[in-house]
Amino acid sequence: MNPWFQTLDMVGALLVFVGAAICLLGVIGMLRLPDVLSRSHAATKPQTLGMLLVLAGVALRLRSGMDLATLALIGFFQLMTGPVAAHLVARSAYRTGQIDHAELLFDELDAQLTEEG
Repeated sequence: MNPWFQTLDMVGALLVFVGAAICLLGVIGMLRLPDVLSRSHAATKPQTLGMLLVLAGVALRLRSGMDLATLALIGFFQLMTGPVAAHLVARSAYRTGQIDHAELLFDELDAQLTEEG
């Protein structure tokens, strides 16, 4: 086997391991953090980075055109849907009163909601 491919396989395995570890830290954060906004942050930031690292590691291992295109689509949709879902969860928690307003530094949404009626 070509040493170049062995190096790519090792780097790919390392990326998969690091990505999985970051995803694990995000899950631990979701379980341990106290409020909805903190959990929402833990659900999106590390999960997105971890998923992208896992996808990069898998891409280094597979190396075929169709597989790389599929992995690129997965990464694209992960980047598009994760933050939007977290935003919707946080906004829903805000509207249902599950957020302590005293802990917010800025509450720009309050002014928007009072204008809406």
